[in-house]
Amino acid sequence: MKIIIDNKIPYIKGALEPHAEVLYLPGNRTTSEVVKDADALITRTRTICDKDLLEGSKVKFIATATIGFDHIDTEYCKKAGIEWTNAPGCNAESVNQYITSALFSWSMRKRTDLAGLTIGIAGVGNVGSKIARTCEILGMSVLLNDPPRERIEGTKKFVSLETIQKEADIITFHVPLNITGQDKTYHLGNEDFFQNLGKKPLIINSCRGEVIDSEAIYDALEANDISGFIADCWEDEPDINLDLLNHCEYGTPHIAGYSKDGKANGTKMCVQAISRFFNLGIDNWEPVGVEPPKNPVIEIDGNQRREYSILAEAVLSTYDIENDDEALRNTPHLFEKLRGDYPVRREFDSYTIKVKNVPEETIRKLELLGFKIMIDRD
Repeated sequence: MKIIIDNKIPYIKGALEPHAEVLYLPGNRTTSEVVKDADALITRTRTICDKDLLEGSKVKFIATATIGFDHIDTEYCKKAGIEWTNAPGCNAESVNQYITSALFSWSMRKRTDLAGLTIGIAGVGNVGSKIARTCEILGMSVLLNDPPRERIEGTKKFVSLETIQKEADIITFHVPLNITGQDKTYHLGNEDFFQNLGKKPLIINSCRGEVIDSEAIYDALEANDISGFIADCWEDEPDINLDLLNHCEYGTPHIAGYSKDGKANGTKMCVQAISRFFNLGIDNWEPVGVEPPKNPVIEIDGNQRREYSILAEAVLSTYDIENDDEALRNTPHLFEKLRGDYPVRREFDSYTIKVKNVPEETIRKLELLGFKIMIDRD
């Protein structure tokens, strides 16, 4: 058996070698010639798994170490008898960390408080659900929009996209990319969307670049129809619109889900799926060697400080979006390198907050965000 694995997928070397011939390749070198004698692929979004790649090959199974799977031609795979799987929710907490950092950084830059603001969340799956919970912890009003879920669960907890357009101070997108159909999300943020806003919201996109029409949001920024744009995902990656980048509040190179925890989860889900499909007997495989955070203990003295300041310090000590923003602005031509060489980022639950003079209510919120707590009683 032969398995081809994207060489940017971490923690996987050695997992499948006892069971198969394994070839590690960059995504852009995974060609039809290479895959013709492969039984399985473990891939990422940069490899388009369609008829051009797969026709005439031996491939029976594709696992992508990503939430999104729009790079897999699922209709072709169905016709060709190729099974596939993605890694739903693998990096949901990583994106939640990214959004939380973005919100704190933006609010501090604007000298406003997140508590009391209304955030509209378009797409309430694994990622959107986590962000909704975090925003509620931070005292924000949360509006949820998810038509597929609403059709199944009823209207009680969901609102229309039009309601979000009218009422939200912040709108963040967490939808899959659907080019057509009842739940089409391609250019969900289009000219009509931005021209029918009730306020001048901050817009955030960390799902798929094509969900936002680049020209439409650029025009909205120019016309002052929105207060800002935070972009992690871009149309035409890696050749992103530099004029749009220059207009962004923050711009990052598609790394919202790039915590080491998220990557390890994606790898684990792929290996386990391959094992189940081919009966390899490693269905409970777990990655090892996940790098620890550089400073796993964060000391915070809350003496005469607002709760908001304490929460912001905790979050931004684990991840500060401004560092990734600066890197992309300085070297936008290195978009792919910034992704491929992304530094260690660990999620909230990898950190312990050593608190002193911090109220119980604030400690509880830190715990709800996922932090471990150590109380300094000196």
